[in-house]
Amino acid sequence: MNLQDQIDLTNVPKHIAIIMDGNGRWAKKQGQERLYGHSFGVDSVRASLTACKNIGVKYATMYAFSTENWSRPHDEVEGLMSLLVFTIANEVSELNAQNVRLLSIGDTDGLPEDCQNELSNAIESTKNNTGVNLVIALNYSSRWEIAEAVKKLASQVKDGKLEVSDITPELINSTLSTRDIPDPELLIRTSGEHRLSNFLLWQAAYSEFYFTPVLWPDFREEDLYKAVLDYQSRERRFGMVSEQL
Repeated sequence: MNLQDQIDLTNVPKHIAIIMDGNGRWAKKQGQERLYGHSFGVDSVRASLTACKNIGVKYATMYAFSTENWSRPHDEVEGLMSLLVFTIANEVSELNAQNVRLLSIGDTDGLPEDCQNELSNAIESTKNNTGVNLVIALNYSSRWEIAEAVKKLASQVKDGKLEVSDITPELINSTLSTRDIPDPELLIRTSGEHRLSNFLLWQAAYSEFYFTPVLWPDFREEDLYKAVLDYQSRERRFGMVSEQL
């Protein structure tokens, strides 16, 4: 029996978040510059979306570029921005063919104008698709997102539109950029690193974490199935004890 057939389709995560790590190390193993690995990572995004579609995952959030990534070498950042523009523009027809809807989270106003335009066009072009929702985290960090939510709520309190006592976890959740997206049940990080790197800190409060040594450009459908099977082997208690479930 192959990995996909072993998955219990009644217990599939509705939302899987992925930290796509290891592009640079993969490129170095090939004797290439880091950007070479990023370009091959696009195939892994396609493979992951195919796997999500095959087993009924509705949301896949990919950590593409963090606010901290601006501190990388200038040539790499420039190359990444160019690659993003090129990839987004060239993947729209395939996204539509696969019925994938594109969404984004992050401070997209801080991206180069051509990247903003291509992203906006792709989101508009795929808005009526009803398959997997691909959420791209661009110029994103969780601390930035939470800080922005605090500013909005503080402004409402200052203007008399909101009482401090009205601020609840649910209200904060509704102020985040992911307010229309369910929290991820499963968070995957590739390349063997074991940290969140400022990704979905609020939303991942009860996510199951899966760390794999596979470098992102080598990540394929079977790797995502392995993560889901591992997820299905766990007991999710949400603060309760087993007997209460």
